[in-house]
Amino acid sequence: MRTPRKRSLRSARPEEVDPLDCRAARATALDILSRRDYSSEELRGKLLGKGYDAQVIAELIERLRAEKLLDDARYLENFVAYHASRGQGPNRVRADLRSRGLSGAAEIEAMLAAYPDWLTQLKVAREKKFGTSLPTNYADRQRQARFLTYRGFSGAQIRAALGLDTDLDEDEI
Repeated sequence: MRTPRKRSLRSARPEEVDPLDCRAARATALDILSRRDYSSEELRGKLLGKGYDAQVIAELIERLRAEKLLDDARYLENFVAYHASRGQGPNRVRADLRSRGLSGAAEIEAMLAAYPDWLTQLKVAREKKFGTSLPTNYADRQRQARFLTYRGFSGAQIRAALGLDTDLDEDEI
């Protein structure tokens, strides 16, 4: 005898929403923000995806900003700190932020510059992958440099971490 299937808590079909319902849009936004911090653009995209009107969303986002429930600067600071602690460099963090719709280049650059431990994070990522000893031959240096470039660190940062000459570097460490 077969047991009946249990219905999941979330229905397979999305519920119909009134696009102009401000209260429902606010409840949905607060539900979304209760799980984790979002940027304004990410929240806008989620609410648009649920079917709310763009004008309602714009007004809601402004109210949430005024109430300090939505703060792009806080989101940016947390994002940079979290991804840097995971061993990602400033170039990769910058690209991830731009892919998430944060276009304030000045704010992004200021937050990346304010993070103090890029070289420390680079060394931790390198040591975790390759061990504590520095590479001795060209092939090992290239392999480690490719890995660190993929992680988002600049050439000057990589050369400094690998103990190479950085006198002629044009980019910053």
